[in-house]
Amino acid sequence: MPTVLVTGCAGFIGSHLCERLLADGFRVCGLDNFDAFYPREIKQQNLSSLLSHPNFVFAELDLRQGVEALNEAFADEAPEVVVHLAAKAGVGPSVKEPVAYLDNNVVGTTYLLEWMRRNKIERLLFASSSSVYGNTLNRPFREDEPLLASCISPYAASKLAGEQLTYTYHHLYRLSVLNARFFTVYGPRQRPDLAIHKFIRLLRNGQPIPVFGDGSTARDYTYVADTVDGIVRGVNYLLAHSQVYETVNLGNNRPVPLLALIEAIGKAVGVAPELQFQAMQAGDVDVTYADISKAQQLLGYNPTTSLEAGLLEFVNWLDAVPAPAQV
Repeated sequence: MPTVLVTGCAGFIGSHLCERLLADGFRVCGLDNFDAFYPREIKQQNLSSLLSHPNFVFAELDLRQGVEALNEAFADEAPEVVVHLAAKAGVGPSVKEPVAYLDNNVVGTTYLLEWMRRNKIERLLFASSSSVYGNTLNRPFREDEPLLASCISPYAASKLAGEQLTYTYHHLYRLSVLNARFFTVYGPRQRPDLAIHKFIRLLRNGQPIPVFGDGSTARDYTYVADTVDGIVRGVNYLLAHSQVYETVNLGNNRPVPLLALIEAIGKAVGVAPELQFQAMQAGDVDVTYADISKAQQLLGYNPTTSLEAGLLEFVNWLDAVPAPAQV
């Protein structure tokens, strides 16, 4: 029974991933610092079904506490793979708090990598982001796109810096790495600050939906179960290979314009949206669009959930959760 350490395990993607890994027969060590970016109650709800599982252990820990804190938390564990999801997330907030984002995402990642090196843990799946592509004009985005001048937000810069760190540890210390670039993940448990969650809440409260720009910006929305399937395939790839360094896009390969997304959300909720046009937000990119051919070839990754089906799943979940998760 392989053991996987999941950082950020109480978050949106992390909690889904832990459930899937446990269902697949893995032992899972979870770590989360309950960052105050959104209410702790939501993350505790995400963890609720995991804490009673016999093959799940949890530590409340901030990676910036350092190597010794990690040693103490997982003294009795020997993970074969680390999935590093923990990070301060969000492009817009990072524009307002760049130091906090770089401190958390870059320094925290460095401590994790150093703990892995010292404990001879040799496999890492690093959660990166489509934001590293910025406004590159080459679409769909390919993993070999030059990215030196692409980042237009501190969040994007922190994720690209994370990829550079993983390469450094691969080069110097023979760490096997799979960098997975996520593309606008949505679905049950999505963070309340993200567009789909926010728009549904506004519609149900009879409030207008803010449209930043002219509505033509587009995102490659990817349902959480498809993203998680790609991560699990990545974990299995790392377990089957040594001395590898790869980067893959885990997107849906179908950009959806903002106005089309809002129309689809309106249909899922059964409310006609009222739009309120506003200026573009600093740091936002025009389009995200994943070329997923490498992930298909390397991992057998194949997203299957349509936007319409995914939105209905999200709405059904939102109807069923206790009130704090709808804040």
